[in-house]
Amino acid sequence: MGQDKTDKKTFAREQAPIRAVLMVSERTVYEYTVFMQRLLVGLSDASVPCTVICPSSCYMDVIVPPGVEIIRYPFYEFPLMWGKNRAQLIEKLTDFKPTLLHSLCESRALFTRQISRRMDLPYIITVNSLQRSRWKVSISPGRCAAITVPSESIKNNLQALFPGYAERIRQINIGTFIEKKTHLPFKADRIPSMVTAFPLKKVGDFEKLFGAIRHLVIDGYEFMFVLSSEGRAERELRKLLNGLGLLQYVIIVPRSLAWHSILSAGDIYIEPMPSKSFDPLLLQAMSVGCAVVGCSGGGNELIMDGQTGFIIEPEDELSIYNCLQKLFDTPELTREIAKNARQFIRENHQVNKMVSGYIKTYQEAGNW
Repeated sequence: MGQDKTDKKTFAREQAPIRAVLMVSERTVYEYTVFMQRLLVGLSDASVPCTVICPSSCYMDVIVPPGVEIIRYPFYEFPLMWGKNRAQLIEKLTDFKPTLLHSLCESRALFTRQISRRMDLPYIITVNSLQRSRWKVSISPGRCAAITVPSESIKNNLQALFPGYAERIRQINIGTFIEKKTHLPFKADRIPSMVTAFPLKKVGDFEKLFGAIRHLVIDGYEFMFVLSSEGRAERELRKLLNGLGLLQYVIIVPRSLAWHSILSAGDIYIEPMPSKSFDPLLLQAMSVGCAVVGCSGGGNELIMDGQTGFIIEPEDELSIYNCLQKLFDTPELTREIAKNARQFIRENHQVNKMVSGYIKTYQEAGNW
């Protein structure tokens, strides 16, 4: 009889309702739009009530589905209003009655920890980048129930930095959809196009890539190159392109434009430099049928050389040139690589698995 009561209590805890508060930063909204959108829609479809706390500058209307409350914080952008801002936020969250908090990036970890302490709630941190030190990821031993990551390399990185929390680190792959109708690279009725997206912080990040592109032009290859980015080095980059004679081949567009449409029209997606963050655009490029070229290392393992894409040496102009030339000269191989990549995404990055993984983590955090 006593055992039956214990089982019923355990079952009740496992079925406790989830009410989640998601903390997001400008970077999360800017770079991980698709991830946020699909997670929120998935939680909404699973009848999980959510509230999103974001900076006032973030445009969230397209990302957040109906029924999800948006709290823009801070409420008052004035000095000495920190206490009033925090008190008003706690009051709003108390009305929502959350069961857990979720920081969608490491930059909001400390803020999430502070709110969790004030409200005596468990919380989760999602870390999307390789970390060099411990200071960005603020962990409370008693309230941080889990740390989620999108790739094995980031998981290994965090386990090395936080060996005492290794059991709490969980890999949940970012999910995406595979479109039923997708293009294949190098259609005969159009000019091939290459696409890349990388912050324009310094022109040196692009010198080797566009040096290789220049040699393709000299060799007579026809193509269009789309760079979707913006930053302080844009003026210097245009000077570089002018000096290389590439201005008529390269189009620079801001990241605010419809990125999905740009990818869907592309043939090759290029990651010009290794990134310490998981690259959601690389994932999207593979899902829409682009052949992908990237660098070894960094925050993801999406590219398996010669299987789901091709690896280049970013500081070796000849390596980049040889790789791109191979893609142009062997379109059948390029299409086969693109098909392999889509199959890899289909098997390992399903949206329903991502959503169910987070719901399970939320459930376990609520019982923390």
